[in-house]
Amino acid sequence: MNSLIAVAKEFARDEDGITAIEYGLIATTMVAAVVAAFGVLGPALKTAFDAIAAQIKA
Repeated sequence: MNSLIAVAKEFARDEDGITAIEYGLIATTMVAAVVAAFGVLGPALKTAFDAIAAQIKA
């Protein structure tokens, strides 16, 4: 039983897992920002590329 408590205390003191969680949250936030940006800018980019394609064809 004492070894189980010792392992639990060591796990509580270990900060590597916390760092991994922080990096995961940062990555998730960045992905959400990129998806939101493409959602907002997508129609404007399509319009711009359509205009460029029309000028190239003319």
